[in-house]
Amino acid sequence: MNGDTLIEALDLPASSRVDQRVPKKLLLENGAPTAADKRFINDGIEELLWLAALKPTTIGVPEYRDDVREYLEIAVLRLTLHAAAKTERLVELVHRAVPYPLLLLTEQGKRPELSAAHKRWSLGEAGKTVLEGDVVAAVWDAERDGERWPTFRDALALGRQPRTTLQALYQGWIDTLLALQAAHMTGVFAVAATAEHAAARRNALQECARLDAEIARLRATAAKAKQMSRRVELNLELKRVEAAQTAARANL
Repeated sequence: MNGDTLIEALDLPASSRVDQRVPKKLLLENGAPTAADKRFINDGIEELLWLAALKPTTIGVPEYRDDVREYLEIAVLRLTLHAAAKTERLVELVHRAVPYPLLLLTEQGKRPELSAAHKRWSLGEAGKTVLEGDVVAAVWDAERDGERWPTFRDALALGRQPRTTLQALYQGWIDTLLALQAAHMTGVFAVAATAEHAAARRNALQECARLDAEIARLRATAAKAKQMSRRVELNLELKRVEAAQTAARANL
């Protein structure tokens, strides 16, 4: 499995294709708030390609506007990173730098990642956009996810997303990525049937991530504890958190 296969699965129409290289200079000017970020971009990015521009004139889906955000176009980009690159930070920087909502394919080694993040108008800078919530990212692991490929491929296709507005279409892709995240925990890939189910899954995934971190913290603390009473206390707390984690996974 490589990035080419995932791009093919998106089934983007020829009318939307751009296929242009994005210079690092644009990222440095628009997406690097700190000196460290500039180093990450210069040292970590091998190539950034603008694959497609999805807008009413190229895919026939209406734009979306309200008082908080606008979806005039969805950009599809392909990011290739060096082996030692700071992946998570660079993915976030690219999402921040592009003024449109972005579907980003990131390649670093043999496990390509797709990510998306909603945007809204900045409250502090007129005409600027900021991320609305966290970046939603899902890694495709061919060894672990191979049997899920037919259903994931079908769910990923542009033609399978909602077509009422570009905002609804973009949310469809986010829900597909969340379904893959959930499948890594449940073993079953299934896109949420309703908006309510998708929202519940998103909340459950966030809760699972929080509880996973708490479990790791408790186990590390228990391993260092010297007093037996403290170990017992930590183990009881660990069991409580593990029970909460089981309950959260049931909502996936």
